[in-house]
Amino acid sequence: MENEQTELTGIHFENRLNLTELSESMNAVRAELKKVIVGQDKLIDYLLVAILANGHVLLEGVPGIAKTMSIKMLSRAINVKFSRIQFTPDLMPSDILGTSVFDLKKTEFEFRPGPIFANLILIDEVNRAPAKTQAALFEVMDERQITIDGKTYLMDEPFLVMATQNPIEQEGTYRLPEAQLDRFMFKVIIDYPTIEDEAEIIRREHEALNGDKTAEVKSVLTGEKIVAYKNLVRQIIVEPNIIEYIARIVQNTRENPFLYLGASPRASLAILNASKGFAAIRGRDFVTPEDIKEAAVVVLQHRIIVAPEKEMEGVKAEEIVHQIIESVEVPR
Repeated sequence: MENEQTELTGIHFENRLNLTELSESMNAVRAELKKVIVGQDKLIDYLLVAILANGHVLLEGVPGIAKTMSIKMLSRAINVKFSRIQFTPDLMPSDILGTSVFDLKKTEFEFRPGPIFANLILIDEVNRAPAKTQAALFEVMDERQITIDGKTYLMDEPFLVMATQNPIEQEGTYRLPEAQLDRFMFKVIIDYPTIEDEAEIIRREHEALNGDKTAEVKSVLTGEKIVAYKNLVRQIIVEPNIIEYIARIVQNTRENPFLYLGASPRASLAILNASKGFAAIRGRDFVTPEDIKEAAVVVLQHRIIVAPEKEMEGVKAEEIVHQIIESVEVPR
């Protein structure tokens, strides 16, 4: 809030940016999603931060844990154009981007946009399509435009791709190369719900008399507001020692003996932008080391490769990222 003060070590600080509307809007979206999504508070925060930080998200988890539902309900809550694409082995780039069709009446070719022309795009099972189709998707993710028959088409803002993949049933899948994984700001690994959350899920399903428990989710935000909030988030204050903290964490991934491949400078920028998003949804106009720590795990875990001998021992990328974060001195 504009006059809201944050108390740190007995000293009062007042926000230099007015984040009242942004924070209230994010809380409203969060409340709408929680009408349907149970026990996935961190996932909801990651989705909100990705929207504010202009980043794409890769969700990984077994079937049936609300990956697709979360994204569909998010699009309903922020009232933007939504598109869902099911990736299959026979999917072609034109099935995503669109194609030129000859119009007999006009005697000329007319471009028919594909499902990628939306604001929020859900890609189900992104690793099911072959490399050529994956490459077409990642190009538009990176450049936010496509070129067909020599003409360039820009994507409308906001433009966000959220893809899902299943960590099991890898037969017939096409593993995403590291360069393409790097296009995703976050990789979020979703686990099974706790017994309390699962009981709540069952209870809600039982009490949904009309059979549609998603009908309660209402639109509380617009795409135009999201674009304005994104511009505000870019102005979040990041002190020089915080910037150095990010650099030290990423540099450690390149020197860590447990890792075969460290993170690129794109990871550093992703941590910076994501940490601004975390600060914003919490009503702060400055980034703290805690924001960096929270962002670093989901930004780095898909950008590093564990050394083969450590991978054989069962060491996971997420564990190494946590170790790196703990080993790097926190700025004062």
